[in-house]
Amino acid sequence: MTQLPEVQALLCEETVPGGGHTSFVLKRGQVLRFTDILGGANISLMLFNAHEKSERLNLPDTLKGQHTAKLTAGHCLYSDMGRVLAAIVADTCGWHDSFGGVLNASETAEKYGQGRYQELRNGFHRNGTDNLLVEMGKWNLSIEDLLMVLNLFSKVTVDSDGNFSFHAGHAKAGDYVEFYAPMDVLVVLTAIQHPMDPNPEYAPRPVQLTWRTANEDELLICKTSRPENLRAFQNTERLYI
Repeated sequence: MTQLPEVQALLCEETVPGGGHTSFVLKRGQVLRFTDILGGANISLMLFNAHEKSERLNLPDTLKGQHTAKLTAGHCLYSDMGRVLAAIVADTCGWHDSFGGVLNASETAEKYGQGRYQELRNGFHRNGTDNLLVEMGKWNLSIEDLLMVLNLFSKVTVDSDGNFSFHAGHAKAGDYVEFYAPMDVLVVLTAIQHPMDPNPEYAPRPVQLTWRTANEDELLICKTSRPENLRAFQNTERLYI
């Protein structure tokens, strides 16, 4: 794990195994670091306002509002209410995918084979859709609440003809990305292979999650990167006036 300065002491850490899933509330003022332990990981995640879960991540607004097709340090993740659910304050990877989505059970079986529990036990082939729904159910959310996902550590580009290309080997061992939470945010995620990953073998990689208290100076990269971001932060801060 990459060392953190003493002034940014760890609050908690957890490892999500390849194919695993988890959910939790990232509290206002905390930073969550996602680390690719082995290289080639992918995290498919969704974000919700922890206290009003009808407010959730809006990826189209996030991309349009910041005039980008990729997400990296300096970008914010907007809710459908024009608030900041999370701000990307550090990133060694440089590109995270908003287009690829996740596979469901039938798509996973078609790509990797049946991979049943009966033969493989805990190594059976999980799929992103079901993994996310399992976690969502813990928070009284259902399939109607299933959103577009952000795929961390994956790079997908689009050419002039609209063709998508997945860049294998994009994330290296030790790469990390950090989210600052300006509000309490529900994080739902699964460590599962990207749908466009060309590897024919089912081989999702583990990721490490690390929580710490934020340094307010870290926010400058996001607040000053675009005027839209400053307005979104102001909208968020009004929740606490």
